[in-house]
Amino acid sequence: MIPRYPIYVLSKGRYDCCLTAKFFIKDNVKFYLVIEEQEYQLYKKYFPNTEILILPKESSGRGAIHVRNWIWSHSIKNGYERHWEFDDNISLIRRLHKGKRIPCNSNTAISIIEDFTDRYTNIAISGFNYTMFVMNDCKSQYYLNCHVYSGMLIKNQMPYRWRLNYNADTDLCLQVLNDKYCTVSFNQFMIDKMTTMKMKGGNTKKYSGNGRLKMAKLLEFTWPQYVKTTWKFNRPQHSVAWKKFFKHNLIRRQDINWEEIKNKKYEIKLQQINNIKSNSIKKYIKEYNK
Repeated sequence: MIPRYPIYVLSKGRYDCCLTAKFFIKDNVKFYLVIEEQEYQLYKKYFPNTEILILPKESSGRGAIHVRNWIWSHSIKNGYERHWEFDDNISLIRRLHKGKRIPCNSNTAISIIEDFTDRYTNIAISGFNYTMFVMNDCKSQYYLNCHVYSGMLIKNQMPYRWRLNYNADTDLCLQVLNDKYCTVSFNQFMIDKMTTMKMKGGNTKKYSGNGRLKMAKLLEFTWPQYVKTTWKFNRPQHSVAWKKFFKHNLIRRQDINWEEIKNKKYEIKLQQINNIKSNSIKKYIKEYNK
């Protein structure tokens, strides 16, 4: 399965540790690596066969917001209805199946989310939940009308854009939800993400000192009707009661055969890559591939 929408990975200062680019290359995913001009030779050294987009000078050195909006415009200019934006600190995509979170080929996971998203008229943003937030016994294939972070499929023809220096992804989701568009965060497919503070480059400096308090307060100031600043995980943290405020439903397209979709199956097979010692895992794989 090949994704139909362009995939962008924005990166800065992580030419030797751009996790997302590494696993996309391993999975044979076609993507753009978006960087600033002064780092071109460094990234080219580590990713010689990757298609690299160099930001124009007016968008360089001004933070991730300008980069993300440039990516959005680049996608529109190339005639696409949606585009993917991935952070550069993602190491793996997994699939939740029968209580196990299994490493999954990226092309397959991305394509399935695209198929789902395109079946509805009012999905503005969809994407992957974090593996750390999806328990093995999770019963919901996706969460409706909540935050979508780090691996986002964005509808191009919308009046909204990236704008806040802090919590920009939450702000973008709130922009679309406030106008009754939907967001979908998938649990069926999830991403392993390295936390920003554990990696050099990127936006790490923004989180130092009282950065987290500034982040939460800026979002609360922008959306006082939805956001409150709380104390979680021994640090300031914004809080949004997503289920309380956003209850609108998905709207199905009327020009497709929904009965046909119900019977559609994706060919996803398990592939053994290491020796298996656990008898329960051996049994699981045998039953999975029947």
